[in-house]
Amino acid sequence: MEQSRENSTTTVTTDRPAYSLRAEQAVWLLTGIVDALLIIRFLFKLLAASTQASFVTFIYDLTQVFVAPFHGIFNTAANGRNVFEPESLVAIAIYSLIGWGLAALVRVVTRGSAPAR
Repeated sequence: MEQSRENSTTTVTTDRPAYSLRAEQAVWLLTGIVDALLIIRFLFKLLAASTQASFVTFIYDLTQVFVAPFHGIFNTAANGRNVFEPESLVAIAIYSLIGWGLAALVRVVTRGSAPAR
């Protein structure tokens, strides 16, 4: 009688992302928060929100640092108290691009080497 014996090997692989997903998510979270605040600022200016409301003043003060580098690129148009502030739109675009670049940088820097097979 013949017995057959099979040689088998078990390969254990660890399933992990090729880059730091958490770090990328953190970058996108910060980008989203900054963009959301800038959108709120833009809408408040456009719709002539009252600066007597403390929340409006808080948003203006908080976002001023993000909009300041872009003042003077375009003329700001005003119709009564309604203000079309293009520097807010430019800031949204620029900070979104910066967020995209940082997320890509996180992927490149934290990418692990391919597992050996």
